[in-house]
Amino acid sequence: MRFSKILWPLALSASVFVGSMALIPAQAATNTTKPTTKTTPAKPDARQIERQKYAQAQKALNAKNMTEYHRLVKQLQQYPLLPYLEYQELTNRLITLPTKEVESFFKRYPDSFLSERLTHRWLRTLAQRERWADYQRFYDKRLTDPELACLHIRARLAQGDKTALSDVAALWNIEKTQSKACDPVFVEWKKAGLMTSDIIWDRHLKAVKANNNGMASYLSNLLPTADRPYALLLQQVNANPRLLKQTSKFSKQSPKMKTVILHGLEKLARSNAKEALTLWNGYDAQQLFSDEDRTDIKYQIALRLLYQDHEVEAERLAASTPNLTRVDLLEWLLRESLRKQNWEQVNVWLTRLPEDARKTERWRYWQARAMEELDIKEINGETPSDIYNSVAPARSFYGFLAADKVSVNYHLLDRPMAFTPEQVSAMENHQGMLRAREFFARGELGAANREFFHTSRRMPLEQMVLAGRLAEKWGWYRNGIQVMADAQYWDDLQVRFPIVYKEHVTKAAQQTSVNPLFIFAVTRQESAFVHDAKSPAGAVGLMQLLPSTAKQTAQKNGLRFVPQDLITPEKNIALGSRYLNHLLDVFDGNRILAAAAYNAGPSRVKKWLNKDQGAQLPYDVWIETIPYKETRGYVQNVLSFSVIYAYRLGQETRFVTPTEVNQQL
Repeated sequence: MRFSKILWPLALSASVFVGSMALIPAQAATNTTKPTTKTTPAKPDARQIERQKYAQAQKALNAKNMTEYHRLVKQLQQYPLLPYLEYQELTNRLITLPTKEVESFFKRYPDSFLSERLTHRWLRTLAQRERWADYQRFYDKRLTDPELACLHIRARLAQGDKTALSDVAALWNIEKTQSKACDPVFVEWKKAGLMTSDIIWDRHLKAVKANNNGMASYLSNLLPTADRPYALLLQQVNANPRLLKQTSKFSKQSPKMKTVILHGLEKLARSNAKEALTLWNGYDAQQLFSDEDRTDIKYQIALRLLYQDHEVEAERLAASTPNLTRVDLLEWLLRESLRKQNWEQVNVWLTRLPEDARKTERWRYWQARAMEELDIKEINGETPSDIYNSVAPARSFYGFLAADKVSVNYHLLDRPMAFTPEQVSAMENHQGMLRAREFFARGELGAANREFFHTSRRMPLEQMVLAGRLAEKWGWYRNGIQVMADAQYWDDLQVRFPIVYKEHVTKAAQQTSVNPLFIFAVTRQESAFVHDAKSPAGAVGLMQLLPSTAKQTAQKNGLRFVPQDLITPEKNIALGSRYLNHLLDVFDGNRILAAAAYNAGPSRVKKWLNKDQGAQLPYDVWIETIPYKETRGYVQNVLSFSVIYAYRLGQETRFVTPTEVNQQL
């Protein structure tokens, strides 16, 4: 399949490359030949000298040798990490209230990570010293720390602003205990008569749902005497939802009793949805539940029925509730109908989807597929071919599927933004970017990431995109990919799909039967080209191999292996490609099944395959009905990324091969 190439010029100035080699640590450049004559060691460059002085200044500051510290700081005025020294020195003496110096720090480093951190510490210091006027002056409403929000209300009250009490309820009404700094505010709020029984009940319900039993017990004692039996009953039902079978205990009709019943049914549905449904039918007949209550509890029960493999009951419940249009539930029901190849029911559920969901590429594609299977010529003036053609221009899994359906070229929109040399230079010299690059050069990757993302996520869209392009040029591929996602700018394929470690991929492909496009796609999905990435499950490196899998793969292929190999790009790609090759052998060269197995394991994929020929599925239905959402998305991404990497490498490819199309799974 050829690509319909939509190209825009790569208009990033060449100045982006200037100074990029400074990112390579000095120890990375080693001489592999012995000199025949005695050479004079190279003098350290200015940046290396600054790094040495920075370390000395930190040591002096920690030792409280302020004379030496100030002497060194004067020589570090152009060093990107100078603010970190200034921050440490300033925070060491915040208790002395150096207000002017704090203000100066904020002015010199606005919107920086350190300014945000200093704001937190400075506000707590001001509150400790009860400097409420200053607290109000320095408080930033963008802060999300609830303790600081409470202290801000205290500051407003101390300054005579009684309207501050109207903001207390939102801070008090949460399922957990707030900071003790909030207690004076809560006392004033309660004295003002603003702690109503309805607010107490609402917080009590939140505490019960969070299983915060101590908080729930405390709050129940704050309720009026008449409401306390309901609170106790709610706590009992939360502990044992089968108490709802004793219907006489729950016969009194009141808003609070309805809350107790609905919570109990929701809790029971988590363990036994069929029993919850039976009880709901009985309670619905005797209680005056609102339409909203009915719809919500039916949604909860139907979803749990599906979790517990009671598809028939879930479908029946959803079918009997026309206003039940929650997207996650309907999508699950759609996939169940697709798995059964019940195309009539697929069409029914599609009509129930909310309009915005129905218009997505996914469900537009399946609308056309259902119409084909049911021989429906058109819906709302659209034929299946019309729908496929409307989806085909998308650079996505469903766009590529649709393009294959109507035999049109894949559309690969590649539209990097154009930047002037002045814009590039300004971004390169942005203080936050300079700090990020210096941390990166020092090998302090955590601090480098923190500075990079704190800086880039506060930028306007255009600057975020430029930051992403610079990260890619610096070899910081994952950051480039991530910041493009943060900016929701999807059309710069050079940054989003970098061609990295090409020589290693090519070599691995030559040594196996794995297409290099497949290797690139899996690596991009697994690690975004972070060579030492580690997952919570213990997978390591570019292709995210478990050490046990890597060891077995190495032994099978006669390769030497030590765990350190997994963070070596060439060795990780060699092992990952051989494991992919093994999976392709297991599944007769089918990339769909190999990709699913790479993510979920081959044993699971074998269980998902339908042995009964009458139940076997077309490839697109099988992918859509993969039981694990993560694996479903994984397979879709890897297949799509393979097409994009073909475009990036100037090759032609098919989204799905004829063999994969024709194989029933």
